[in-house]
Amino acid sequence: MERAPIDLKCWLTAPIVSQKCFSIDLMTEKNATPLNSEITAISQMAAMLNEGLLLTNSDGVVLSANHEAVQLFGGDIVSKSIFGVIEGENFESVFHKAIKKPGEVDVPFRPKDDEIQREFILRIKRLGDGPIALLFLDLTRQKNLETVRRDFVANVSHELRSPLTSLAGFIETMLDGDVPDEAMRKRFLGIMDEEAKRMSRLIDDLLSLSRVEVDEHIVPDNQVKLIDVISMVRDSLAGRASQRGMTITLSDQRTDQKRVPVMLGSFDEMTEVFVNIVENAIKYGYENTEIEISVVEVNSDRLQIDVNNHGEGIEQRHLTRLTERFYRVDKARSRQIGGTGLGLAIVKHIVNRHRGTLGVTSKLNDTTKFSVIVPLIHS
Repeated sequence: MERAPIDLKCWLTAPIVSQKCFSIDLMTEKNATPLNSEITAISQMAAMLNEGLLLTNSDGVVLSANHEAVQLFGGDIVSKSIFGVIEGENFESVFHKAIKKPGEVDVPFRPKDDEIQREFILRIKRLGDGPIALLFLDLTRQKNLETVRRDFVANVSHELRSPLTSLAGFIETMLDGDVPDEAMRKRFLGIMDEEAKRMSRLIDDLLSLSRVEVDEHIVPDNQVKLIDVISMVRDSLAGRASQRGMTITLSDQRTDQKRVPVMLGSFDEMTEVFVNIVENAIKYGYENTEIEISVVEVNSDRLQIDVNNHGEGIEQRHLTRLTERFYRVDKARSRQIGGTGLGLAIVKHIVNRHRGTLGVTSKLNDTTKFSVIVPLIHS
């Protein structure tokens, strides 16, 4: 029996293996064993289409390439020999040995002239008794995530070790009876209290960050009146601002101020966003200046809230990294005023969860503006 021809383009683009990829009616086929083998091969390949995939014959000539593979090797890859595309010692030998085995063979692969310097595992597998699949599994993101995880653990360890070391030192001194007078004892206790609070803030922020990262893909479905959130934040932080001679103003610059801007979200989380941003404006702004909160319409479906402060500003090279965990422009000053280095990371994840955007612009010795844009629902 002659095997049914397979449309490779259909094979690669069909979301599921479909009868339409074949030129014969499966239901009328008497001997379906060879065809079933082909169907199995197609099923295996269909599951791989999120990664770069090449199909070759037994001689290594490329029969077809999916979109990801074309992006990796170029549009003229089809009909070329795979041995001229993939460099490496003994690759041709590895290829021919792999296609004779029942399972798959994995080999490391790095594209030549790749500016991103990606790392792949190349998985070679014969699909049934049909063509050979070469699947390119990109390990770059996984390795980057592992690096981020290691850095995060190292940073957490460092941030906790510093106050713990300080506490241990003061406790040891006091237990040894080396505190000569009451005034020094009170000073030591005050420092210990601040270090304990610093650890508590860090742990609270770590828990908050973990929570919002886990839920980032879920959009909250409560209705939130943004003006209420911003007004409450302004009122709650007015006292802290006044301690530095600062005032917080709120300017509603919308054309239709009778309309109540409402979004789907979490009242508490949006409050946390603006508390964090306004607190930073208080901490890093000049004394006796004004913090300006303005509400502006982007369009009928999106609202922008800007928080401006007047201070030293932030160099451009730091702006894109402000939302990284534990990133501080001035580490010593940040710790001195009680920063954990996690606040803006939390803000970013909350804004992402609400399908909004966070932006920042700054001029040295002038103003810094944080902008939050969020989608609205029609109230």
